[in-house]
Amino acid sequence: MTGSEAPLTFRLAYVPGVTPSKWVRIWHERYPDVPLDLLSVTAAEAPEALRDGRADAAFVRLPVDRTFFSAIPLYTETTVVVVPKEHAIAAVDEVTAEDLADEVVFHPLDDVLGWERPPGEPGFERPATTADAIELVAANVGLLVVPQSLARLHHRKDLTYRTLVDAPESGIALSWPEEATTDLVEDFIGVVRGRTVNSTRGRATAQEQPKAKAKAKAQEQPKRKHPDTTAARRKPAPAKKGAPGRRGKPRRRS
Repeated sequence: MTGSEAPLTFRLAYVPGVTPSKWVRIWHERYPDVPLDLLSVTAAEAPEALRDGRADAAFVRLPVDRTFFSAIPLYTETTVVVVPKEHAIAAVDEVTAEDLADEVVFHPLDDVLGWERPPGEPGFERPATTADAIELVAANVGLLVVPQSLARLHHRKDLTYRTLVDAPESGIALSWPEEATTDLVEDFIGVVRGRTVNSTRGRATAQEQPKAKAKAKAQEQPKRKHPDTTAARRKPAPAKKGAPGRRGKPRRRS
């Protein structure tokens, strides 16, 4: 893609629970001439935002359609159960799905864990969103199982959470349409992967390569020594007169 075809901004979508501020800060420091627009989307909306061109790349929850998208897995989240602070589960560090067998556990329509069978007893209805389910937990109606980042996102003073050790986990990845791997996408991949400014990959770093190559070439060339010093070192010392094995005047026989 040529420079004239490049968009004026880089558009980055992200799903709830992801905090892109670290990467955004690095982008602004490294590419101050290219604004970065953030787009908050739900986990279900993220693929469509990439397909219809609203975003150039996105932080998404796995899995993604690998026939259309490229993805770089970044990390996997701990799964937790959200409970009222006075609940018995709040007294322990971690629980299992079996510990929730007699509890009402909400399974919101925007759930991202992909259960084969959710733990506990099902609620009287499925809340539309995780935020709605949090309100029900706060009302002591039931419990909620979510990735840890969503528990933090919906933090309330009257709620806490504990690790659920045998639950599905949710992975976060950077994703983009495979056929739209633009220069700006490559630049952002470099930011996320921690490439330095002097990395050999990336649009902006490519501008630095001629200087780097010239510097490397200069370092490879041997330093020239002063000609007078070199000549002095190579010139043999004068031989003493009459010394054996040395050129000079022969000794006079008596």
